[in-house]
Amino acid sequence: MAGKIGVYFDQENIGGGLDVEALAAETSAKWGDLTPVVKVVPLLAEAGRTIEEDVTAQGLDGVLLCGASARADSELSRLPALVDHVNLRELCVLSYKNPDGTRPYPRDDAPELLTIMARDYVNMGVVKLQKTEKPDSAAIEGVRRILVIGGGWTGLTAAAEAADMGYEVVLVEREENLGGAVNSISIGSPLQSPWTDKQPSDIAGKIAKVKGDRRITVLAKSSMEKLEGQPGEFEATVSTPSGPMTHKVGAVVLATGWKPLDAKYLAPMGLGVSPNVVDAATFGKMLAAGEVTARRIAFVLDTTIAEEACKAAAEEQAAEAAPEPAPAPAEGEEGAKVFVKEDLESIRHLAYSNAVNSVGMLRLANMVCERTEDATQAFILYRNMTVPGILERFYKQMQDRLGIMMTKADVTDIRVTGSTLLVECRNTLLGMDFDLDVDMVVLPTGLVPTSAKEAVVQFGYRQGPDFPDLQLFDGFADSNYICFPYETRRTGVYAAGCVRQPLTMDACEEDARGAVLKAIQCVESASRGVAVHPRSGDASYPLFNFVRCTQCKRCTEECPFGALDDDEKGTPKPNPARCRRCGTCFGACPERVVSFANYSIDQIGSMIREVQVPKDFKKEGPRILILACENDAYPALDMAGQRRRAWNPYVRIIPVRCLGSVNAIWISDAMSKGFDGVMLLGCKYGDDYQCHFVKGSEICSKRRDNIAETLDRLGVQPERVEQLEVAIDEYDAVPELIDGFVRRIVDMGPNPFKGM
Repeated sequence: MAGKIGVYFDQENIGGGLDVEALAAETSAKWGDLTPVVKVVPLLAEAGRTIEEDVTAQGLDGVLLCGASARADSELSRLPALVDHVNLRELCVLSYKNPDGTRPYPRDDAPELLTIMARDYVNMGVVKLQKTEKPDSAAIEGVRRILVIGGGWTGLTAAAEAADMGYEVVLVEREENLGGAVNSISIGSPLQSPWTDKQPSDIAGKIAKVKGDRRITVLAKSSMEKLEGQPGEFEATVSTPSGPMTHKVGAVVLATGWKPLDAKYLAPMGLGVSPNVVDAATFGKMLAAGEVTARRIAFVLDTTIAEEACKAAAEEQAAEAAPEPAPAPAEGEEGAKVFVKEDLESIRHLAYSNAVNSVGMLRLANMVCERTEDATQAFILYRNMTVPGILERFYKQMQDRLGIMMTKADVTDIRVTGSTLLVECRNTLLGMDFDLDVDMVVLPTGLVPTSAKEAVVQFGYRQGPDFPDLQLFDGFADSNYICFPYETRRTGVYAAGCVRQPLTMDACEEDARGAVLKAIQCVESASRGVAVHPRSGDASYPLFNFVRCTQCKRCTEECPFGALDDDEKGTPKPNPARCRRCGTCFGACPERVVSFANYSIDQIGSMIREVQVPKDFKKEGPRILILACENDAYPALDMAGQRRRAWNPYVRIIPVRCLGSVNAIWISDAMSKGFDGVMLLGCKYGDDYQCHFVKGSEICSKRRDNIAETLDRLGVQPERVEQLEVAIDEYDAVPELIDGFVRRIVDMGPNPFKGM
């Protein structure tokens, strides 16, 4: 713990609204020997040398910087002592307004409430640093070997890239031959400049490069049997034709690709009505084998028919409590195809795959026109033509291609008429509806990630062999598309290519490189004992007081990343390198067994107790605690303050690593202290999922329901504790969220425990 703390106030950043000298004097008087150095400096950003000299001369083991947000003065965190920040600029001076909504002017006449707020934040900062310890290193000797699962286009690229960066590679491929789906794609979509024409895939060249690299061990006709351990020191057991083999690896790149969507989902679009109605993947194989003789071909990207069929079936199923049995089909007729709700979820793979199908059908149409010397007419019918990035150049080139006609259209029916197929086109760009006679119809292929079908990694983890809750993302292995691409919910395993999301071949190559860089970063981080994203560089990890552990298993079950195994009694077995440092484990623990050196139950509880809570509710107003997630909510508060979006001065804000780390004892501490309300401000979850720690906000919401029951039994209105969600870019909405909650608390009156 920090026993000697230097406190430094930033005159330039906070002096316009506060009497900084008086605040420094109060701090020195309150904390005495704990803060032997309390100084006001002109500008903290330029005071680094002064602070370093004080650390050496005074033997300081902690430095508290009172000024701008830590997000602005991050460079000072590299001082040779424990460093923390008190945000007096964005969360205090710039965001201050009087309780009646007016802004004080002139700024140098500091209102009493502003001074009280600043004093509370400084005292909270001092006690937080006092309760902080420097984490011990959990460094391990990281194995410089990458396991790549999948030997297709993406996996081959990943293996070659990792080897080129000096790492050994073990490449595991289930099939006998490398190459995967691209073995059937001799000519691919554009892969390099000028991005206007298809190109040879040269999959044979990729395979030869991998097989010829002495740093790469290729295990064909093999599959994962088990992956145990933690980043930097995984132990991978692979089932091979000659028996199980074990390899020590530092990290994993998952590149197992995709499988076609079950053909039954394309039946409403016409698949099965004729041998000349096929999906794009099948057509590509036929084209490569020289089996395409049709001269008028419709390439249909529209998914209206299938979607409507599934939606109607799902709605009908939900509406009918006791549905009557369907009538038997007449002689010679087929029975109607029945879809269920799960089918509607699966059909989304067609929509997800639209970018791949859009580019792929442009390529296929171009190829078939070339092979027949432009004697073929290719009709591309789309409702949504999705062409990613620079491939727009290819799309524009195909618009001018002789033999290709494109139009936006709703394809409402595909049926056999004599020796040809009739495609009904409605709502077209031509301003008219029409029926198109063709020899062949090509339907889109739904790309279903292999991880949706089976546990392709086979984790030897307490939480099971697969990635958790993959149904939320229809089987895709990515953990957070927006902020942390390639990350999965198992630290050290990085997804690339179509197992992560449907991608074109050029995007799969880029994905492979990105995933390899993440894997290498993970190995290096493990060797230094620090975390990977989102808390990169954090050296702390959960510590357990096993004497008090009741083996309730809540920590092992709720950990979003499977960082904890357990023994036969249920005692947690930590794997520090798997841990992302979110604190969900100690938020779950009812016995307060879990803590971090620099983040603990006692630390936050002590900060809560340092707030000056007035006894006279009517005269001095309420006090409200905000526990704000550091990933979205706190930056949103920061940006709101920077833009001078003010909120009620009765709130006190404490950043937490994740709402999943919020322990019920903090709510109890706040209520027993006399706080009138507690707001839990975190990331959004559900359909608009973006929680950086996967499910922290969702877990917190469930715990809040339990807390509400406890408060109700104690005679405290459950509405005094509320969880609200905010995205990082919703900073303009934050002040009203806060003010609205404060108004509700004012209407409710004081906490019944106030003054007790």
